[in-house]
Amino acid sequence: MRILLASGSQRRGEILRHRFGRIDQVALTDVDETVPRAPISEQVKQVTSRKAQAVSLDDSYDVTVVADTLVEDPDDEQQALGKPSSREQATAMLLRLRGRRHRVWSATMVFARGEWYSSIENAIVEIGDFSDDALIELIESESWIGKAGGYDMAGAMGQYAQLVEGSESTVLGFTQSSLELLEDLQSLFSISRS
Repeated sequence: MRILLASGSQRRGEILRHRFGRIDQVALTDVDETVPRAPISEQVKQVTSRKAQAVSLDDSYDVTVVADTLVEDPDDEQQALGKPSSREQATAMLLRLRGRRHRVWSATMVFARGEWYSSIENAIVEIGDFSDDALIELIESESWIGKAGGYDMAGAMGQYAQLVEGSESTVLGFTQSSLELLEDLQSLFSISRS
């Protein structure tokens, strides 16, 4: 199955390569990711839809995938903690999340067989009450770069973050149902080509 991942996320690329082997990956540029104040489920849906509209569909791929992930502010269900653009922003986000639970939302859209399939899921993550020294290490590791909420659960934050509810794939960038859909599609394409 030929897959195009329309995302610059290294983590998303690793997930799909691990499951499906070779994929092609291209970063989308100039997609407006600003959204009006609304429930995070709506915000992540809007951004993912914009990404889908920005993709140039190519018949040489069986499947095209776009996704977005947002971390919900633990104190405001309509405020997303985006990707920090500085050490200061990353520090502020990690301090906000330290010792608390929060919700992570992912939306994924898969184009296959002439139509888009979309899904939105959330998971609950609990961040431990790590020390100030650990905070400094997290910031200096630069594992926050390009990560919603300023952390990577599969990276340096993994020792402090615990999945309480939902799937790990949702926290890392894809809905679990979209990965299951891709596995089903892979089986269909294998059968149709044999």
